[in-house]
Amino acid sequence: MMHLTQDNYYGKAASEHYFSVSQYKDFMKCEAAALARIRGEYNPPPTRAMLVGGFVDSYFEGTLEAFKHENPAVFTRRKELRSEFRKANEIIGRVQEDPLFMQFMSGEKQKILIFWMFGAPWKMKMDSFSEGICITDLKVVANFRNLPLWRYDLQGAVYQKGAEICGYGRLPFYLAAVTKERLPDLDIFQIPQATLDMALREVEGNMPRFIAVKNGLEKPNGCGVCDYCKSIKRAGIRNYNELLEG
Repeated sequence: MMHLTQDNYYGKAASEHYFSVSQYKDFMKCEAAALARIRGEYNPPPTRAMLVGGFVDSYFEGTLEAFKHENPAVFTRRKELRSEFRKANEIIGRVQEDPLFMQFMSGEKQKILIFWMFGAPWKMKMDSFSEGICITDLKVVANFRNLPLWRYDLQGAVYQKGAEICGYGRLPFYLAAVTKERLPDLDIFQIPQATLDMALREVEGNMPRFIAVKNGLEKPNGCGVCDYCKSIKRAGIRNYNELLEG
C-alpha cells in the first residue's frame, strides 16, 4: 500500500488509493460529488465551521502558528483574528482548564494507520491515540444535541476496527466534544460498543457499491441537491406544483 506521511495524507494520490471515513461519508451523501472530489474535478473551499475546528485541532497538534499562516481567512484586513477564531481561542482556554478533557487529549497526536478492510485499502488519522487505552477524536460543535446527526458512530467504528486490524486490540472510542456556544460546554462521550458494531456492519454493506463506483465499474448516482450536482445541472421544465408538496 502507498506510504503515508503528514505531508501527503490529504493529497490526491492518497485519496485515489485509499478510502477514509470522510470519503466514505462523501459517497453516502452524493456518489457523483465524491468521485469528482477524488478526481480533483470538484474542490469545495473549507467552511468557516471547518476552519474553526481546524484552528482548535491545530492547537492540540502544536501547529497553530502554521495553521494561521496557511489560512489567512482567519484574519481581518487589519490582521486581527476574526470573531469566530477569537471564539476558538476562548474554546482552547476552556478545555485547557479541564483535567479530564486534557487527559483524553493527551495521547499520541495525529497517528496515521493504513489497513485493508472490506475489500479496499483504508487510511485514518487519530486526534489522540492512547495505545492500549482508547482512541479519542476532538469535536468542536455548535451544540451537543446535533452530535448524532454527524454520524460519528461511523468514524468510531472504522477507527476502532482499523486499530484492531493493525494489532492494537479493540479500543473504546471517545469524542472529546466542546461547543461554540456563548459559554462553551464540554464533555467526553463514549460511543457504546453495540452502536459501533451496528455502524461497522453498515459500512461493510455499503462498500461493494462504493468500491465499484470509485473504480469506474459502476456509474455514480448524483443526489441532485448538493453544490456539485447544481454546478453540472442543466435546466429542465418542471411542474410548479412540485414546490407546493410537503
